[in-house]
Amino acid sequence: MEELSNEESRKDTDEPRRGSSWLRYLGLKAGGTAISLVLVVILGFFAFRILGDPIKSLTEGRNVSLEQRQILIKQYGLDQPLLGQFWRYLTDLAQGKLGDSYYYSKPVSALIWEGLGPTLLLTGTAAALSIVLGLWLGQRAAWKRNSAFDKTQTGLALIFWSVPTFWLGLLLLLLFSGGLHWFPSGGMVTAGSNLTGFAYIWDVLRHMVLPVLTMVAVVYAQYLMVMRASLLEEMTADYLVTARAKGLREDLVRRRHAVPNALLPTVTLIFLTMGGLAAGAVTVETVFSWPGLGLMTFKGLSTPDLPLLQGTFVVFSSIVILMNFIADIVYRLLDPRLRAG
Repeated sequence: MEELSNEESRKDTDEPRRGSSWLRYLGLKAGGTAISLVLVVILGFFAFRILGDPIKSLTEGRNVSLEQRQILIKQYGLDQPLLGQFWRYLTDLAQGKLGDSYYYSKPVSALIWEGLGPTLLLTGTAAALSIVLGLWLGQRAAWKRNSAFDKTQTGLALIFWSVPTFWLGLLLLLLFSGGLHWFPSGGMVTAGSNLTGFAYIWDVLRHMVLPVLTMVAVVYAQYLMVMRASLLEEMTADYLVTARAKGLREDLVRRRHAVPNALLPTVTLIFLTMGGLAAGAVTVETVFSWPGLGLMTFKGLSTPDLPLLQGTFVVFSSIVILMNFIADIVYRLLDPRLRAG
């Protein structure tokens, strides 16, 4: 009886300890995320000041008097000291304002909302296809280690992983749009068309094929290689020998036991690449003239459009930071070793 009571008391003390450990972990990760977001806000203001004089770029090639130039400087608040501009930037950001774009002459927050939908549509589709294709090919390549299938898939993955995204996009554009004329060369819809319903959806899908294919070709390789390496480690585990000894078929051993455990290391990669995919859309959207945040950022760099660059930088960086935070939380929930720690 005394031993039972001691065991129960240990269980009672273990539960609060685990709960407090979880709260401490969550607090540390949330604090680190908050600090990262603050640094992003600060860096988003000062980093783009080195790009040059935006007024000079806006008036280049135009006959602008000194008085008109001074009016533009005052209109955009560039006549204030740097710290004064920074304070205005912080106060506007606290109110959900990101200033007015020099290039588009519209509020940056409105422009971001306009470009966010196309960017999420493009990157979300590419991410879903990359995850399914990469994990499926990775687990099959590992299970058929050193076979022709394994060597072919890993070779292709390494090639696509090392290819620059913009170069692959231009190659696909020249081949399937310029040469074969199978798909549109750019944009999200056909210029000048007033399509609705299914015709509009079909038009958007045709415009998505090449940019999505470009992103998938580069990203899926990461999932394939990580999944393959993780599953190869699991294949030597003792519990798989036990599962085979019970008479389970190889297909069931792979699907029920090996693959679920091998998926753990890919969880972090999935969230990291989802955040990086949104930030990396600049190259693909520029090549294919996709009207999202990436193309908007490229145009902002050519001006330079400081408010627009600050806004898109904060948005892209925040997405990456939040994806990292979610990855840490999900990984701890899925891995029992971390939950017990």
